[in-house]
Amino acid sequence: MIRRIKGTYDILPEESRKWHQIEDVMRKVAKIFNFKEIRTPIFEASELFHRSVGESSDIVRKETYDFLDRGKRSNTLRPEGTAPVVRALIENKMYADPSQPLKLYYFGPMFRYEQPQKGRQRQFHQFGAEIMGSSSPLVDVEIINFALTYLKALGIEDTIVKINSLGDKASKEKYLDVLKSYLDPHVHELCHDCQRRHEENPLRVLDCKVDQDHEIIKNAPKPIDYLSEKAQYHFDYVLQGLKALDLDFEVDGNLVRGLDYYTHTVFEIQSTSSQLGSQATLVGGGRYNHLIEELGGPDTPAVGFAFGAERLLLALENSPLFNDLEGIHAYFISLGDIFENGGLKIIQDLRLGGLLVDYDFLNRSLKAQFKQADRLNAEYYIIYGDEEAKEGKIKIKHSKTGEQVSLAVDDLYDYIIKQLKGGGCSGGCGSCDGCDS
Repeated sequence: MIRRIKGTYDILPEESRKWHQIEDVMRKVAKIFNFKEIRTPIFEASELFHRSVGESSDIVRKETYDFLDRGKRSNTLRPEGTAPVVRALIENKMYADPSQPLKLYYFGPMFRYEQPQKGRQRQFHQFGAEIMGSSSPLVDVEIINFALTYLKALGIEDTIVKINSLGDKASKEKYLDVLKSYLDPHVHELCHDCQRRHEENPLRVLDCKVDQDHEIIKNAPKPIDYLSEKAQYHFDYVLQGLKALDLDFEVDGNLVRGLDYYTHTVFEIQSTSSQLGSQATLVGGGRYNHLIEELGGPDTPAVGFAFGAERLLLALENSPLFNDLEGIHAYFISLGDIFENGGLKIIQDLRLGGLLVDYDFLNRSLKAQFKQADRLNAEYYIIYGDEEAKEGKIKIKHSKTGEQVSLAVDDLYDYIIKQLKGGGCSGGCGSCDGCDS
């Protein structure tokens, strides 16, 4: 038997509705913050990620899915979403859009070859957002507030923002020299990866998961202590903005994030939920003022974040968000030949009117059809046979109250709509917030 590839998984129907719900909430929150969706290819030229994420990063060095196509070109399945959005911005000259700054969001699968574990797979899904075209610290506040608002809309309240500043380009370069000098006499005490990072990019040593509790790491100089006056002002303004919104945060001097392109603000939003265990980080992001220029575009400051959808679902494992049973508006119970008596046409007319209707495909008995309707959580049973067809009538029965009426076939759709409006929509179709249309 052919099995799924390690690190991938199937989202089965009973789980897919949960995905629909977190995606629906995502899009609603994006709309109120005035973010527009962008969709980029699942694979890109490998050079894009090598230049943006960094040759020395663990993502590029160990985790990317690289392949040669039939034209011998090197391609990579996207490991993160920011670089493709930047490439799209440059290629499509979106930086010339007069409605600056651009506020964009994306949702889709990403790929990293890493050890699969709970909440972390080799194919995973990210919801990300970017604001491009403003260096204002207000934009940093906006992006963090957007992320927190999304979590609150999902019912996740037990969160805290961990935040730090890497400073501007000059501050970051100065700090890297200081950090490297500090680590020089201690590098042999660190893990093998950190010994390599010390030579290639010492900032990554602070992001090590193996040595994170090592005294050498804990006592290392902090980037926040080497900020230029301009960078300090930017960071202070961001913190003031978070305070103005009454958002809980904690300055974490060791927070650096794992991508080379960050400058100024970096942040994570962590959950204290026991569902996540050691995977407490729900979202991470920061400012990347030079990436667009480094990839061939104009000087364009930007900031963004990305959620891991799988971790979100772990945090929402016992959430009342998923308590409502998914159902249908009506189940059509046929007592005769559904082709000859016109039942199939009735079903089609109801569906074209926006109602979620299903019917029997297995030639079940009357009793079995009622049971199937209950399994599908149908709000109404529609009962129709040869006798009803001769009279031009049809019966409809409410599955919970048992109330049953007989009416003209032509009046069926209006009756169901009226009942759904008066009694509350079951929400089974997922196409609206009720049944007002």
